[in-house]
Amino acid sequence: MAAPANKNIGDLNGKWVLNKTLSDPTDPALALQGLGWMLRTAIGLATITLDVKQYTGPPKSPSTSAEPATHVDIEQTVTGGVKGNTERRCLDWEMRSHSDYMFGSVRGQSRWVPGGDELARVVAEVEPVGVAYLKGGADQGEWLEDEAEGRGPGGETHILSFARNVDEGRGWIATQVWGFQNVGGERRYVRLVVVAKGEERVNMKMVYDYIPE
Repeated sequence: MAAPANKNIGDLNGKWVLNKTLSDPTDPALALQGLGWMLRTAIGLATITLDVKQYTGPPKSPSTSAEPATHVDIEQTVTGGVKGNTERRCLDWEMRSHSDYMFGSVRGQSRWVPGGDELARVVAEVEPVGVAYLKGGADQGEWLEDEAEGRGPGGETHILSFARNVDEGRGWIATQVWGFQNVGGERRYVRLVVVAKGEERVNMKMVYDYIPE
């Protein structure tokens, strides 16, 4: 279902399921990230649910600041016998390491970011080729960036996440912008993703339905 009015980039708490009808196929991006055919096929057939906990607290270690930061902890559940994974993001733009069976050894960082020209400027620092896609548009959907959507601590409308795989032979990077768009006639939580490896790039739009309690 559509995102309720009280769900926004400052409050993603709750459960969200990937709407595969409205989203792009995951297979091309997962293949570029080095996942095998059987696992990619299972993921393509599965239902993927995110259980999100968003809160403010002390920053994760390591950190160069003691200031409180926004945390977004996500437990991913995948049907069909596929093991889900965990996303734990701290929105202070500190680089931190993570490893799991699906994406390998990754170093990532996340932050709040406004929309419009400032979104494009910040994204260009980490994914210059992908700016045209990640800033939103007619083909990939226009971001909702009015005052009602600016629910970050400084009025931001988006979360930016950047990750780099450091395993020998994989070496991909993934840049995501999170926000809300009108999709299928309804306001929905959306991630635009660019996965890159060398000169190869895959753009992917992920659209989520809210699951009421």
